[in-house]
Amino acid sequence: MSVEQETLAKIDEQVKNNPVVLYMKGTPQMPSCGFSSRAAAALVETGEKFAFVNVLADPTIFEFLPKYQDWPTFPQLYIDGELQGGCDITLELAESGELKNMMAAANAKVGS
Repeated sequence: MSVEQETLAKIDEQVKNNPVVLYMKGTPQMPSCGFSSRAAAALVETGEKFAFVNVLADPTIFEFLPKYQDWPTFPQLYIDGELQGGCDITLELAESGELKNMMAAANAKVGS
């Protein structure tokens, strides 16, 4: 198995094993870019649980995540195994109130 295949399998596992996961630059507490900062803040504001992956801490994920769902930029938000999009889409979902509902529904499936 190539590094790319291994990394894509690891990403697939993270996406499927976490009801809500944000791939971002940095962490929600210490974001390393404005887009990641705004997306993480929107998730935190929902009060719902979410996982995150710091793409700067894992160069292979940084390199291969854009190929996973053909989305070239960071952050990337996955809810219930589905790519929702990046910062703009996350903020739109948060503004409409949809983000909290989607996160709550995904979290409820795993009994959190």
